[in-house]
Amino acid sequence: MRIGLLTEGGYPDASGESSAWCDRLVRGLTGHDFEVYALNSDARRAARPRTELPDHVRLVRRAHLWGEAPAAPRRTAERRGRVGGRRARRRFAECFGALVTAFATVPTGDEPAGAAHHGDPESGPGPSATKKADRFATGLYGLAELARDHGGVPAMLRSESAVRLLETVCRGPRALPAAQGAQVNDLLAVTTQLELALRPLSLDWYGGRDTPGLGGVDLCHATSAGAAALPGLLAKRFFGTPLLVTEYGVRLREHYLARAASPLSVPVRALLAAFQGALAAETYAQAALITPGNTHARRWQERCGADRARLRTVYPGMDAAPFAAVGDAAADDSKTLVWVGTVEPAKDLIALLHAFAEIRRAEPAATLRIVGGPGRDPGAPGYLAHCRALAAQLFPDEAADARTVGESPVSFEEIGGPGLPAPADAYASGAVVVLSSVIEGFPRSLVEAMFCGRATVSTDAGAVCEVIGGTGLVVPPRNPRALAEACAALLGDPDRRARLGAAARARALELFTVEQNTAAFRGIYLELISHAPARPAACRTQDAHGVPRPFARPAESHVPGRWAATGTATRAVTAPAPRTPRWAASGAGRPAVPAAADGGGDAGGAEAVQDVGQAVRRQGPTSDQAWPARRREQW
Repeated sequence: MRIGLLTEGGYPDASGESSAWCDRLVRGLTGHDFEVYALNSDARRAARPRTELPDHVRLVRRAHLWGEAPAAPRRTAERRGRVGGRRARRRFAECFGALVTAFATVPTGDEPAGAAHHGDPESGPGPSATKKADRFATGLYGLAELARDHGGVPAMLRSESAVRLLETVCRGPRALPAAQGAQVNDLLAVTTQLELALRPLSLDWYGGRDTPGLGGVDLCHATSAGAAALPGLLAKRFFGTPLLVTEYGVRLREHYLARAASPLSVPVRALLAAFQGALAAETYAQAALITPGNTHARRWQERCGADRARLRTVYPGMDAAPFAAVGDAAADDSKTLVWVGTVEPAKDLIALLHAFAEIRRAEPAATLRIVGGPGRDPGAPGYLAHCRALAAQLFPDEAADARTVGESPVSFEEIGGPGLPAPADAYASGAVVVLSSVIEGFPRSLVEAMFCGRATVSTDAGAVCEVIGGTGLVVPPRNPRALAEACAALLGDPDRRARLGAAARARALELFTVEQNTAAFRGIYLELISHAPARPAACRTQDAHGVPRPFARPAESHVPGRWAATGTATRAVTAPAPRTPRWAASGAGRPAVPAAADGGGDAGGAEAVQDVGQAVRRQGPTSDQAWPARRREQW
């Protein structure tokens, strides 16, 4: 089948865990063809070296969500004359008014009749939460149809008309409290951000006369419920393509955290957060299946309106091979604690350093290795410098006697240095791995420590308890004393460390490997396609009335290469059996295709297909390069 992989800010042009997961998924599912549709919201990533893609990635389309919008496709003079600018502007006012009213107002159950806002498609009583969702969908898909038929939506979103519509809603009686004080510069900032967020509506990704685009894929797989899901929503709206949404970090949660630290004004942050929340709710409502990466993300999605019946947890797959050579923890009698990650305020290394001061009183020989560089947080470099200064203050250089050089028991290192060439070396150097975060998503460092068979002490943040599952110690966040007691208990009990480490390794190999993740999505793809109706855009074989016939070609028409004349199987293929399906010409200049099944006797045909399968198995797999061009096109 053909999979449309929808990404945002990652695969195939950027590094990071999201891009690495996409790459592992694509390379693991070699039986499918992938078309990648990548949205890039960072201009700095456009110049980075691009990943070398496997052969079954048939198409890569890119679009940027920054700067000026790309030029709209040229239209014929006849079409321009038929459309007319006034009609397009009036349609835009209706759709954009509905969209803004949906996310920029508070849902109420009682409103006087006739109080509907300009551009509101409904009249009468005020909207409930359900009516607000319907209004948002009406405005969103109306803008998409306007972009498809008329074009010019990016320019309209930055126009004075859009600003006035937004101002009318923000001055209304049901406006969000935080948005009622919005000034003109705030409204301009919001419309600019909305144009960027809605730019996928105007892309040429949805198929045309020459290229089928998303209209020709069998399934859309979005890597977030944000901007990446917009093309999938339109593909479902226009073509009925099923949509699968995978979120290992909830995009709406990331948006909230990013906006809280941004310099934007309160009205701008409130309006943009409301828009992102409405977009996420629409995505969850339209998705055929949603696959969160952990229970923590699943709860976020449920609170945002996702149907519990369409949620299925699929843990992100990680490569366990680099950590297989790490020695057993049973032979490790050291007193070293290891922390691995990106240094930023959310990791709360300050609490870890204070806890280590308590640990040193119980275990004077204990040492702490902090492995990692500053993260992407703007305050990360300053936070790292503060942690170094605190460590120097709490743990001045000490010497065992008068002849040796003093050293601090706390060291700050990075992967790739002389002592730690690879991540596995960091975990192998310690007896206990520590995580001290106050905010955490899926704790990758804990899974890597579990692959290495190391006992862990963690704070209860994000999906930590779900990942650990009883194979490590968990303490409350921002509690240095509890963290110190747990670490000291494991440092003083090697047998307990060994038992926990062995259990952790077994759990990680069962739940968090690449093979587990790939097998899960292989089954999900087949499940969703089995429930999806046949669509004319994705099925090229149709009857005289245009009804799709997805199984019109028998299995043997897709077998590549030449068949050898070997025994019964060849006779079953070359000699027509008395009850094989009849063949009909599909038209002049076209290859012959089998006619639709008409209920006639198919016993002989079934035997022939079975014999063909036996012949193919005896021949072994054949490279896709050996397929004739016409057969590949039919497939």
